Amino acid sequence: MSELKVTAIKEGTVIDHIPAGKGLKVIQILKLDKLDGGALLLAANVHSKKLGKKDIVKIEGRFLSEEEVNKIALIAPSATVNIVRDYKVAEKFQVGIPEEISGILKCANPNCVSNHEYTTPKFYVISKEPLKVRCHYCERTMEEKEILANL
Repeated sequence: MSELKVTAIKEGTVIDHIPAGKGLKVIQILKLDKLDGGALLLAANVHSKKLGKKDIVKIEGRFLSEEEVNKIALIAPSATVNIVRDYKVAEKFQVGIPEEISGILKCANPNCVSNHEYTTPKFYVISKEPLKVRCHYCERTMEEKEILANL
């Protein structure tokens, strides 16, 4: 069996324990495909004791904002974020779905005021498993499939 070696990053972020097949979606919602500068690595379908198979995303020279971590939680609630400084993990934390989501998600209701006025879309998490959110303005409930389509 051959082994793939991936070099360590000096500074940046490693997003681990992403459910298999969702790594590319993480890259898309964080707009990492438009990244200038450092390397971006997606390891897909990697063996995992915890998940069976997982994806890993490494971003060199970039640290995530709280809003970006919340976006990850919506599509990969099992993910962990590792902050790397000087080739060592300086911080490690589990992402968590917040109680309230603001400015990340669009409402799926085309008639919702948040899609027409200068308001920040706001949602309340009504269930984390399965993921369901309710719009603050029109009270529409959205489930995982609609949530992913409106990130």
